[in-house]
Amino acid sequence: MVMMAGAKPGMLLLCFMSCTTLLSMWLSNTSTTAMVMPIVEAVLQELVSAEEEQLVASSTNPEEAAPASLDANNSQPSLELIFVNEDTSTTDFSSLVQNKNLNGAPTITNAVKRANHQEKQHPAQEKPLVLPPSPRNQELSRKYKSHHDQMICKCLSLSISYAATIGGLTTIIGTSTSLIFLEHFNNQYPAAEVVNFGTWFLFSFPISLIMLVVSWFWMHWLFLGCNFKETCSLSKKSKTKREELSEKRIREEYEKLGAISYPEMVTGFFFVLMTVLWFTREPGFVPGWDSFFEKKGYRTDATVSVFLGFILFLIPAKKPCFGQKKDGEDREPSLRMEPIITWKDFQKTMPWEIVILVGGGYALASGSKSSGLSTWIGHQMLSLSSLPPWAVTLLACILVSIVTEFVSNPATITIFLPILCSLSETLHINPLYTLIPVTMCISFAVMLPVGNPPNAIVFSYGHCQIKDMVKAGLGVNVIGLVIVTVAINTWGVSLFDLDTFPAWATVSNITDRA
Repeated sequence: MVMMAGAKPGMLLLCFMSCTTLLSMWLSNTSTTAMVMPIVEAVLQELVSAEEEQLVASSTNPEEAAPASLDANNSQPSLELIFVNEDTSTTDFSSLVQNKNLNGAPTITNAVKRANHQEKQHPAQEKPLVLPPSPRNQELSRKYKSHHDQMICKCLSLSISYAATIGGLTTIIGTSTSLIFLEHFNNQYPAAEVVNFGTWFLFSFPISLIMLVVSWFWMHWLFLGCNFKETCSLSKKSKTKREELSEKRIREEYEKLGAISYPEMVTGFFFVLMTVLWFTREPGFVPGWDSFFEKKGYRTDATVSVFLGFILFLIPAKKPCFGQKKDGEDREPSLRMEPIITWKDFQKTMPWEIVILVGGGYALASGSKSSGLSTWIGHQMLSLSSLPPWAVTLLACILVSIVTEFVSNPATITIFLPILCSLSETLHINPLYTLIPVTMCISFAVMLPVGNPPNAIVFSYGHCQIKDMVKAGLGVNVIGLVIVTVAINTWGVSLFDLDTFPAWATVSNITDRA
């Protein structure tokens, strides 16, 4: 996709956001950001270095090279030259000698003598001191050649974090908050067979698509301006020398990847198979493969992922060769064939802290339910019954959007889920009408580096400051809040039957009070 986009900043921004969103649908937001950011950094370095080569090639001048040759002939370190006219007094001359270490650089004083009478008649002009730039300016000029380059680096870096958040909303496995919501909802309302992988995807995919496009416009306007014709044109005639050099380097990096390997093909096949099985388990409009089994409740989305993951422990990482090998070839690799996934890899990459956190959330929810705390909190919120349901949901979304900027997303949803369930039952609102928007808004912790791990990863690269994250993240937060609110009141109503108080919520409410 980067090859298709070329080196135009606007198209690069859209391309990287689309790639990150697509990956974040199936991977965790943190893993996606950690994987994409080095690629973005490499592309940014190619853009800056391509401009440096262009500047060096175009600025070669013999007159400008004279001071450098002077340094080389005298075999001296970097010196500061101070030219003084012959009318300079002895006191001023001695003061210059005493201040030879001005600004940390050694100086040479040179009295320029006039040989002929004509030059003596015209008073010589004093030339200004040539002082070395400050270290801060040197670092800035070395990192960014122009303000435009700095804006491109900020824009692309921040967009990766936002795109990872948008992609995580699309699937039920995209973020840990979605998984915590699903497990809590199934435990709280076991009779509700409403939310699964397919229904969540049908609801959230339009949200992610709209958010991606609107966020791209927002980031482009904020950092790159409104000249979309210049930054998004794919015409070869409008390409500069810098863009041609950048595209050439990107093409070289792509060619280094080589052909697709055997483990990549196997992993890609299982990835597609897992997605198809998720969608076809309970599609809703037609019977799924889950209907082939008698007992219900034993086949979930986790069944598919665990089963296919277990098979990857058995498939060898190298393509098996069943034919006889020629004499002289090494037979040891054929005898020792490691699988695509080993137990060491599984232990290293398995997020055990999420498992423990989810278990703690279940214990907290069960404790608040059995002690009557959730019911008490629900009764304290009866004053909200005078508000319309959409206003209650909007207030809850705004509240969690603020809290999640300072508290981790899993902890935030673990605290608010029992409270919102009791609130919905007390106000006779469909629990999904408040739980789904709140679950999505908890992921919008995009204003501070401590909001979520992707923000911290992007901030560590040093292209953006906290004020840049707050300014850009506030816009993305508002965009997401508006789109989620509109979605839950439009196609979400017909998809989840949100305009009625369901029977499964009534049964749960009666059981709790009993």
